[in-house]
Amino acid sequence: MKLKKVLLGVALCASSLSFSQKTQKEVLFTVNDNPYYTDEFIRVYKKNLDLVKDDSQKDLDNYIDLFIGYKLKVNKAYELGLQDNKKYQMELKNYRTQLSKNYLIDREVTDELVKEAYDRMQKEIKASHILFQIDENALPADTLKLYQKVMDIRKKALAGEDFGKLALKYSEDSSVTENKGELGYFSALRMVYPFETGAYNTPKGQISMPIRTRFGYHLIKVEDVRPYRGEVTVAHIMIAKPKDTLNAAEMAKVKTRVEEIYQKLKQGEDFAELAKQFSQDAYTNGKGGVLDKFSSGTLASVKFEDKAFLLKKAGDYTKPFETKFGWHIVKLIEKHPLKSFDEMKSDIEARVAKDDRSTVIAAAMTEKLKKQYPLVTDKAMYAKAKAAVNDDFYTVKWMLPKSADAYNTTLLTINNDKKYTAWDFLEYVNSQQKSGITAKPVSRLVEILYDKFSSDKLKAYYDAHLEEEFPDFAAVMQEYRDGLLLFDLMEKEIWEKAKNDTVGLQNYYHAHIKDYQWGDRVDAEIYSSTDKSVVEQARKYLKKNKDAAYIKGELNTKDKVSVIEKSGVFPQDSKALPQMDKWKTGVSDIINEGNYYYVLKVNKVLPVTAKTLDECKGRVVNDYQQYLESTWIDNLEKEFTVKVNQDVFAKVKKQLNQ
Repeated sequence: MKLKKVLLGVALCASSLSFSQKTQKEVLFTVNDNPYYTDEFIRVYKKNLDLVKDDSQKDLDNYIDLFIGYKLKVNKAYELGLQDNKKYQMELKNYRTQLSKNYLIDREVTDELVKEAYDRMQKEIKASHILFQIDENALPADTLKLYQKVMDIRKKALAGEDFGKLALKYSEDSSVTENKGELGYFSALRMVYPFETGAYNTPKGQISMPIRTRFGYHLIKVEDVRPYRGEVTVAHIMIAKPKDTLNAAEMAKVKTRVEEIYQKLKQGEDFAELAKQFSQDAYTNGKGGVLDKFSSGTLASVKFEDKAFLLKKAGDYTKPFETKFGWHIVKLIEKHPLKSFDEMKSDIEARVAKDDRSTVIAAAMTEKLKKQYPLVTDKAMYAKAKAAVNDDFYTVKWMLPKSADAYNTTLLTINNDKKYTAWDFLEYVNSQQKSGITAKPVSRLVEILYDKFSSDKLKAYYDAHLEEEFPDFAAVMQEYRDGLLLFDLMEKEIWEKAKNDTVGLQNYYHAHIKDYQWGDRVDAEIYSSTDKSVVEQARKYLKKNKDAAYIKGELNTKDKVSVIEKSGVFPQDSKALPQMDKWKTGVSDIINEGNYYYVLKVNKVLPVTAKTLDECKGRVVNDYQQYLESTWIDNLEKEFTVKVNQDVFAKVKKQLNQ
């Protein structure tokens, strides 16, 4: 439902990340002893003040009646049990999940990482690397041993040994035999975050200290730094190399073909059409050769990228050039320089949330929560749970202990409130057997899993208490809750009833038929043209009782439409009609308005008459819905007991009127 999406959008805009503040509030009114407070009334009134066009609704005495009516409907929804509807519960859950995302990250750290990424985007780094693989959960002793090895290789590079040869000898990157460790140019958000940081923090021409990523240790040599070239959109024509690249005759044919195409381009032939006819890139030839926009380091050919970025103006194209894929001619479609920070912020934030930086944000949030909500681990139960896990975990054969009773004692306590048993943790361990965690020995593995388990439960606890921590979040969720219930209630009690109650609709229509009247109308044919002589000729034909087909056939030609005609029944004040002092049947005089001349043939002048129900059904249904709602509110006021605290309301009015 579009309305529900609007409700979600408004609430998201209204959300705030400020921490909770205690605000004074008093009971403003009750509905069947359910209290409604001043803070909600004041907040909703202020939020809607600029949206209300009817000044009467800005009057506080009128507004409180509207607000009470709103809460009466919500109470009715609860009485009908609409809150138990599974669809409603699922929608509310989805809304909360989406709204809570902004609260489940460390905003300060996120903003710093987003700004850092944008600042790094100003430059492109050309680097080579040597990779030394090690499991990210390796034991400290194994990590130290490898670190010392990496430092020894670094000393060789610093002493002048060729970095490419060292990469060929030591690197465990599978592509090293092809590229000797060379990675080409790249910018921010292209590499894993620790590697990117190592590259950007290493001066040009120097070699980094060992950089640890999830793949292992890296030595990075920064070969060049240049300004960011932005992104580019190009089209290309590619003639692929023959399978047998040693066949000189076949290779010559490929080159001859691309030279022929290049000559056609110089003769003025269309690039897109030539790409469709001759390009052997099946992905792009149907699109006139157009590639998705790219930046440095995106494509598999540095030469192709460089040729594309050298083009200056849209429409310029290269001479034929060769890559490992074949021969190409590249045409520039558009250059895309780096946008401003404000323009890119939301996009960068979304990318940050998906790369390694997200772990930095999550770790910062976890540390903040640990300070806010104390975690207490029962050491004895932890030792017992740890002993229950064995090496079968690595082969996905480990099984939970046969009896849960021995482990149903509290292991983890969060904020002296939420408790988890050792069995809860062991069930978590069981669920992680296919997660790919290979840390050894098993005691180290259990430590890693327990850290993840406690962090996950800590975040879940925080999430469950967002309403207590953030009054704005609680307010938005209450608006969601009430708004969705009200939507379902109105659909059930008013909208569907108004559409399906044919007898009630008919009775309402007949009782209010005076509200559904046609005004003075005319049944007429209207002829118009910017050429007065054409309209004069049309008038002569009308005087002779010629019809529209005849008149247009006489005055219009295949190449020129001199006169246009429209006919039907029109209100006399319709903008489709030229203005007339008096309406009467017959052919009118010629009327001039602006650049147009008109002549009318009025067949009938129709008096005021009632519209049929079919002619005004949409309006009648809308009016009937409003009628049902107003009478329904009257009934709700009788069904529920409303008590307004007038003294409190007087204070609210004084506060808002100031």
